[in-house]
Amino acid sequence: MARPLDHAKRAELLAGVIDYIATHGLTDLSLRPLAAALGTSSRMLIHYFGTKEQMLIAALETQRPNLSVAFVDAHDTGAVRAVLHRLWEENAAGETSTSTRVVVQVLGTASVRQGPFLDYANRAVESFTGGLAAALERLDPPVDDPEAVATILISGLRGLLVDRYVTGDKDRTDRAAYRLIEQSLT
Repeated sequence: MARPLDHAKRAELLAGVIDYIATHGLTDLSLRPLAAALGTSSRMLIHYFGTKEQMLIAALETQRPNLSVAFVDAHDTGAVRAVLHRLWEENAAGETSTSTRVVVQVLGTASVRQGPFLDYANRAVESFTGGLAAALERLDPPVDDPEAVATILISGLRGLLVDRYVTGDKDRTDRAAYRLIEQSLT
């Protein structure tokens, strides 16, 4: 008879997986070094998650923010700008940068080949752009083509995050992010 899952331990492992990916990357991820870093065995990871891919997807699902919630109280352009500024600051250097680094890696991986992350990546992009587009649709006066503006903002900010993570240039990427937000919402 299989041992029942310890859900608290599973959640702890998922958080550890995210931290490990943020530090070591996703490309050459192997279960043995990951398990050692988490203080467990590859056999126990399989017990908790089934496969490496299922484990990674479960970990990733804990990281995708719901942008609809972030914009729920944003009823004018100034409020949308303020939320975007806050999200930029949190994701570029603040409390969510670890999970953002992981999501960016997954989106990059999903863009070059078919694989286990493609569905997750599509849902993430849809969630990001859909959440912002819904907020832009509620504005008075309305934004022309909210879906396109949301795509420009989300894709542009994501590109600037990659730039910042690669170059470490905070000043330039901050200026570019704030300019993108301002120009997209005028």
